[in-house]
Amino acid sequence: MPRKRTFNINKWVQSPKWFWTFVIASGICLLVFIANLFFADIHPGTIWGLGYGIAATVLMLGVALFGVRRRIVRFTKKFGAGRAQNWVQFHVYAGTLFLLLMFMHTGFQLPTGTLMWWVFILSIWVCFSGLFGVFLQKWIPKILTSGLSVEAIYERIPELTNEIREKTEDLIKLCTDPVKDFYRKNMAPALQSPQVRLIYCIDITGGIQTQVKEFDYLRKLLPSEDKERFTQLESYYKTKLELDAHYTLQKALRWWLYLHVPTSIILVVLVGLHIYSILYY
Repeated sequence: MPRKRTFNINKWVQSPKWFWTFVIASGICLLVFIANLFFADIHPGTIWGLGYGIAATVLMLGVALFGVRRRIVRFTKKFGAGRAQNWVQFHVYAGTLFLLLMFMHTGFQLPTGTLMWWVFILSIWVCFSGLFGVFLQKWIPKILTSGLSVEAIYERIPELTNEIREKTEDLIKLCTDPVKDFYRKNMAPALQSPQVRLIYCIDITGGIQTQVKEFDYLRKLLPSEDKERFTQLESYYKTKLELDAHYTLQKALRWWLYLHVPTSIILVVLVGLHIYSILYY
């Protein structure tokens, strides 16, 4: 008999405890909101709307502390402010719960006024870009370790590329003219610097194998004394392509930071302006 497939939450989330805490907290918030609907209108100006807004603001400030923690890591260690992993989990789940409370603050209605529209749009952007970042941080390391034989730190990739180019240029001096022509045409441009190749985002091993196949035809035509050097050249070239794969996918994580972090800071500032406008106008 075929085995029964069971859903295992551990495959999808890093900390089931944090996940179920988030689910329960979200369920409680929604139940409270539904109960409110039976005896009161909910919008930002009512007591309930203000309450949801205050709760959302508190969560947002807690989430923002994740970025500050990295700069005060000695302080957090000294006073036992929690493990880094717990901060990450709080950042993810509290950030998502903040979005739910923001919707509850407006009564699940579209906002009015330019400032509130910006807060509304940026809240959605920051939350979903954060969730996309969680996906990238799980997917990219996994695909890099499973599909490549080379490991590389992003900052060292230009240096490693230079080393491969120098080794290749030293070896090519010993090769015959057909190999030198092949090098100038097919290899030299790729060895100049790290390159972003979008194919690695779709098929990391297939993208490399497709380019390495260019070596197969010439290898059959070479004399035996050149084949060993040619195979070594192929090895250098494949290493460079794997470095390009690291460069492409690790750069994607940095691009994500540029999309997520600045907008998060802007959102905090705009929420501060929103609170100021309520208190003083």
